Amino acid sequence: MFRKSGRTTAPVSLPKKIEGTEVESMPGQFEVMIERNFSSAHQLRGYKGKCENLHGHNYKIEIYARGSELNNIGLLVDFVELKEAADELVTYLDHKNLNELEPFIAEQNPSAENLARFILQRLAARLDDDRVKIFKVRCFETPTSVATYQIA
Repeated sequence: MFRKSGRTTAPVSLPKKIEGTEVESMPGQFEVMIERNFSSAHQLRGYKGKCENLHGHNYKIEIYARGSELNNIGLLVDFVELKEAADELVTYLDHKNLNELEPFIAEQNPSAENLARFILQRLAARLDDDRVKIFKVRCFETPTSVATYQIA
């Protein structure tokens, strides 16, 4: 028994068997996330201020996948596959001037917002299937400055 504010309450009992119960059929989503880090330079075209000059960041990105079904061994996505796909993209971006890479040469400014969208679109094209979707990327330029791109 627990005491709170002078009253005695019984502990919450949890079901001992999950499979085949109402708990198993409750609607929900699974979500996994990995982090990756890289360093890149960029400059923001058309920006009036310090960021129009070439400068760099030690980026941290968080990549989120979700789905409502697990595979036959109980995984939403294999972390190894997710990390391999992310690492290939990080290799493309790491220790480079983002303004010299597609799609940031002319099409888009290499802002944290555009970088988050670029990463999500590239990873989704490679990893999405009927069961799993890459749905959100958070791109940290600094520990206190982050941009998020998320599909609806």
